[in-house]
Amino acid sequence: MDLEHQKDKHYRYFCNQECEYFPCHQTGDRNNFNCLFCYCPLYVLGDRCGGDFIYLENGHKDCSRCVFPHLRENYDKITERYEEILAMMPYPDRKNEP
Repeated sequence: MDLEHQKDKHYRYFCNQECEYFPCHQTGDRNNFNCLFCYCPLYVLGDRCGGDFIYLENGHKDCSRCVFPHLRENYDKITERYEEILAMMPYPDRKNEP
């Protein structure tokens, strides 16, 4: 989907320039910084997230250099991976279902 078509799809983009952390990552284009995925849904995918991250010595992911979820044009790329994200979630105990 081209950027021109996305402009009228407000659910796909939100920029909170009043946030005390804005921009939370270095960017050359503050007008194309999507805050919709403030907490990246791809984080849970670990090294398969596709972003620019490193692992720290303590094993935590450091995504401070990654702007992938903050680019307006990556909305579809993120939402297309929700099946992978759901697969990472534990299933509820089905014994208690009615």
